[in-house]
Amino acid sequence: MGKTYERIDGRLRTFIEEQPVFFTATAPLSGDGTVNLSPKGLKGSFAVLDELTVAYLDFAGSNAETIAHLRENGRITLMWCAFQGPPTIVRVHGSGEAVFRDDPRFGELLGHFPDLDVKRHGLRSVIVVRVELVRDTCGFAVPFMTYDEERTLHGDYFARKDDGELAAYFEKKEHIGQSLDGLPGLPLPLPPATF
Repeated sequence: MGKTYERIDGRLRTFIEEQPVFFTATAPLSGDGTVNLSPKGLKGSFAVLDELTVAYLDFAGSNAETIAHLRENGRITLMWCAFQGPPTIVRVHGSGEAVFRDDPRFGELLGHFPDLDVKRHGLRSVIVVRVELVRDTCGFAVPFMTYDEERTLHGDYFARKDDGELAAYFEKKEHIGQSLDGLPGLPLPLPPATF
């Protein structure tokens, strides 16, 4: 039976921080807009900032739907599933914001991710989520799966790009500066890295 929590602490925090993958869901306000659901990984790219705030690193990719939806309405849900151990699903519902590379808060936020080389992955922003509702439910139907290792392809590819090449990559992608539904996505041109 599911329970509601006021904050992320104790057992919930431990569970969240131990999972190698989580999922994000966002949607535009438009009733016929595209709902976005994304898997997130890379060990060290997620952090609990305090009991009511979490953040994750937003890396280069072929679209920017999460950023576009957060810029429009801020709604976001994060979900973790236990693929090993006791069956558990945790959802964090909240209000999110993309903090971009030229934001004065960006450098301070990066300090919460000391175990990941952010220069290797084409870092675009830090997604900060203010927690409004935390719920857990059983994961009885979630299968057991094993975590083997991190993939290196993303980091290997983007580590070869300097800031100019990364900016050019974003400029040529159809759904980076603008979402699938035409909402403003990642602000371009990409500000230079100061990290």
